[in-house]
Amino acid sequence: MDLDTSEVFPGLVDQVLPERYRRVNRSVQALFQRTLRTMSDGLPFIITGDIPAMWLRDSTWQVKPLLRSKHTKVIDLLVKLSHSQVKLFLKDPYANAFNPEPNGACWHKDFPDQSPWVFERKFELDSWVSILYLARKIKECYGRTDHLDDSFKQALELMINLAIIEQDHDRTSYVFSRAGSVPHDSLSHNGIGAPLGHTGMVYSAFRPSDDACVYGYLIPSNLFFMSELNKLRCYEFESRAAKLAADIQDGVQRHGIVEGKFAYEVDGLGNALCMDDANTPSLLSLPYLEALSSENPVYQKTRSFVLSGGNPYFFKGSLAVGIGSQHTPKDFVWPIAIAIAALTSKDPVELTSALKLLEETDSGTGQMHESFHVDDSSRFTRNWFSWADMTYVDLVLESVGYSFE
Repeated sequence: MDLDTSEVFPGLVDQVLPERYRRVNRSVQALFQRTLRTMSDGLPFIITGDIPAMWLRDSTWQVKPLLRSKHTKVIDLLVKLSHSQVKLFLKDPYANAFNPEPNGACWHKDFPDQSPWVFERKFELDSWVSILYLARKIKECYGRTDHLDDSFKQALELMINLAIIEQDHDRTSYVFSRAGSVPHDSLSHNGIGAPLGHTGMVYSAFRPSDDACVYGYLIPSNLFFMSELNKLRCYEFESRAAKLAADIQDGVQRHGIVEGKFAYEVDGLGNALCMDDANTPSLLSLPYLEALSSENPVYQKTRSFVLSGGNPYFFKGSLAVGIGSQHTPKDFVWPIAIAIAALTSKDPVELTSALKLLEETDSGTGQMHESFHVDDSSRFTRNWFSWADMTYVDLVLESVGYSFE
């Protein structure tokens, strides 16, 4: 898309330091010129970065800062992307990443009947919710409803039907075992996952990191889903969505709170995993997702835990402090999580410090990476990760209170 950053975010150049604006411009232009492709039907397809596939989740967070723009081309892109997400979801609701055409490209063919549209078929609840989030924000920000068409209603009804099924997950219905890969690329118990008890929450096989869940009820994704279900309006199945949201809320209250803080995963049988991961949705990101208030006392206690040594993925070094992931090596922290910590903080000093840290730890590349070592930013993973770039952009916009209103 041929659109200058000054048109997307008019006036921003006068509100931030020149080098910071140049960084924002690089990220926005990379989104438009490098990640943005077009499918055969004219709909947009946004690759994640250095992997040529579109993740439903990533695509939402890649464009989230654009929701602060009022340029007609940007708005049209967002509306069309919502159409794209729905189209791909309907190809296979249990897939997380897709191809721009049915070319059979894939990270790994994990299912004999895997659709040629599917790049990876990891069932991640947050992929569904990311579709709902973007669709809702387009309506709220711009008053546009042309993306909420019959296909969207079909996808929403299918999503609700499948979610109700996944409240009582049949472990044999979705088996994921990837030979020759790291253990967390496969579900435990020979690919069927750990045993589960009924909670009212919705099962998720994998985390937003694309790593397998230890226990099948992923709390941040369920809270995000609950929030979006509660915000659905004017659909004939609104009451079913409300019932599903109430079930999730009850399940989280009964099973998902441990010693006054949210667990990351539970199984409904008394087991809980207390941690947080760098990827969104995370426990840390819940206010950013508009799932709950940052003043919520359970969130506050959870936040203190997540940003401490109690979280096994909290790493501290001479250069940086932050949250990492099982997905990346020990002592590697993620720029996404550094930005999210600041975006969910009420302290403006933390926001300023986070921007400075991110800008000083790009190893001179001018762009964010997936993760970097807390003592040496020249040791990083993924040379180009558009989601991280655009979360940085969101942080810059937040730092000056940028809004199109």
